[in-house]
Amino acid sequence: MTGDTLVNISTRAHAETGNNVLIGGFIIGGSSSKAVIVRAIGPSLSAQGVSNALADPSLQLIDSNGILLGANDNWQTTELGGLITSDQVAAITASALAPSDPNESAILLSLNPGSYTALVTGTDDPQNIALVEVYDLDSTGDSQLLNISSRALLDTGDGVMIAGFVVGGTDDETLLLRGIGPSLTSVANPIPDPALSLYDANGDVVMQNNNWADTQEADISATGLAPSDALESAILVQLPPGSYTVILIDSTSTPGTGLVEVYNLTNNNQ
Repeated sequence: MTGDTLVNISTRAHAETGNNVLIGGFIIGGSSSKAVIVRAIGPSLSAQGVSNALADPSLQLIDSNGILLGANDNWQTTELGGLITSDQVAAITASALAPSDPNESAILLSLNPGSYTALVTGTDDPQNIALVEVYDLDSTGDSQLLNISSRALLDTGDGVMIAGFVVGGTDDETLLLRGIGPSLTSVANPIPDPALSLYDANGDVVMQNNNWADTQEADISATGLAPSDALESAILVQLPPGSYTVILIDSTSTPGTGLVEVYNLTNNNQ
């Protein structure tokens, strides 16, 4: 390993109930456990100019077998169960990553390599916006955050899906970004024509794509991760350390469910 990694991953989108919860998936690669903080943010988004921020997000963390590893509603009240066996408030505070609002949620756990899913539950109001985040508390270790995938309802305006990530270390990383819609056959209303835009920390556009085969077709195909539908989007890019944002929209402005993914190909290939 080079020590380069995704040290923070996040997704902002609608959070509802049932099939429309905000789903944030991530993969830990390597051979040792990794300490992470998972957060569900709502009320404090109002200070960032987000209207209709979710007032009281709740959070569940599930492993690849569907086993509940931990749950939380208000971060200052620990919910025992799963891997959470003692009060977490002091440790979350000491991490300097405690949510700024008591109604927001947080879980701090040491996780083995594998796939995990964070579920942020909202209300039946489709206008509520929330943020799910995963922070790597030890980016120098053997294990790394490799990939993120987030599924939620998206719309226009504040309702677009926004995925953020931080590239750590000192070297560039090769990443594949995907915007998925039509191939989500298990959902009732997938967006018909997803489009991706990648921005740097200054808000400048790094790359954009609507239909993945229009640009970089050969290189994306060679990764083995090309989208299965021609209307889906993909960007293959090498990025230096820093903060980045991916915005997923439907190019026809049709509301529905979309999936945004970030694959860390540098560490996946090591």
